[in-house]
Amino acid sequence: MSMMKKMIVVGGGPAGMMAAIQASQFYDVTLLEKNEKLGKKLFITGKGRCNLTNECDIDTYLKHTVSNPKFMYSAIHAFNCQDTIETFRRMGLKVKTERGNRVFPASDHSSDVIGALVRELEKRHVDVQFHRTVTDICTEEYPGNDGTSYLKQVTGVKCKNEFFPADVVVLATGGLSYPSTGSTGDGLRWAEKLGLAVVPPEPALVPINIKEDFCKRMMGLSLRNVNVRFLLPKSESSGRKKDKIIYEDFGEMIFTHFGVSGPVILSASSYLHKYLKEDEEIRLEIDLKPALTEQQLDERLRKDFEKYSNKQFQNSLNDLLPRMMIPILIERTGIESYKRVNEIRHEERMKIIKYMKCFSLHVAGLRGFDEAIITKGGVAVKEINPKTMEAKKIKGLRFAGEMIDVDTLTGGFNLQTAWSTGYAAGQDEQ
Repeated sequence: MSMMKKMIVVGGGPAGMMAAIQASQFYDVTLLEKNEKLGKKLFITGKGRCNLTNECDIDTYLKHTVSNPKFMYSAIHAFNCQDTIETFRRMGLKVKTERGNRVFPASDHSSDVIGALVRELEKRHVDVQFHRTVTDICTEEYPGNDGTSYLKQVTGVKCKNEFFPADVVVLATGGLSYPSTGSTGDGLRWAEKLGLAVVPPEPALVPINIKEDFCKRMMGLSLRNVNVRFLLPKSESSGRKKDKIIYEDFGEMIFTHFGVSGPVILSASSYLHKYLKEDEEIRLEIDLKPALTEQQLDERLRKDFEKYSNKQFQNSLNDLLPRMMIPILIERTGIESYKRVNEIRHEERMKIIKYMKCFSLHVAGLRGFDEAIITKGGVAVKEINPKTMEAKKIKGLRFAGEMIDVDTLTGGFNLQTAWSTGYAAGQDEQ
């Protein structure tokens, strides 16, 4: 019979698997997964390609961490992005680095990432049990140093009528995004029941609803190399004397039947929550031609107008704009679409340039958890030791991954958080 200390890891996602792999050096590890297989959410990340990390330095990772970057300082130093790449290479996974330093499996199949982790779990003799739905986290009290106060210590977990004793329990059950994969907030409810503070979870890295209904007419239109800015308009009641920029980025976006999505939009969504709660009006401005100044764009427009001088206005913008966007922009300028190009006045041309450089929309809200890539919120970082991921109030109870109140932008950073917190949670007791 093993004399090693016993660890139970609840949740077979990336953080849970990493915690179990790392802990296998020090503990007799059992991983409990309520699904029929491991890595169910990991399988669909990156549209099935699995952007497993970002090949960047620590400072870059921290700059891309939206909530509580200081909390991640110890964990990311102990297990950084390069460590992740080398760990997967040692597991036999070939990787490649693409635009934006995003790291993917060379095969473009997330199943290969999961396969590497599963083989490592088997190699390290981790006892993986499926269809195990944990119902409770068990603790007991013991006297504090003063003999009068009492502290809590984890003793194991319950699964229906079965009890799994443990010296350490790692909760890695995820947040609320993609609930069909099993992320239903179980771990957050257990944390609250145990008296730990939980920041209310919200959808993050999520598409955005737009008030203007013409977005649905451009549904499926992808814009590349555009600049987006989300602003709070100046307001006497709020004391803002000028527009406040909430978020600005350059890249790709897409129009949908409800509004906008795509990489720059998803990243922006993580910064909008608090302003939407305050019922602030948020304006989205899209610069369709960020590489050109207004003067340069005017020169380009005049050349096109000379080229199409005898055509109708609606047929003169094909060299500058996507076909689906042209009728929308024309409507916004108020210029008659059948007007001959050679009849368009200077002030009308300036109006066209204005809408190309500042195509504005208004935010109606964010989409829900069903469409969110990650969860914002979770167990408050003030409750957790950042070096060990252990609850400060409950000895032996640790957390890893998305259920901690840490979230980052797109590009492999959220999975890096899972690997780093999982690694920390899998260490021997300090």
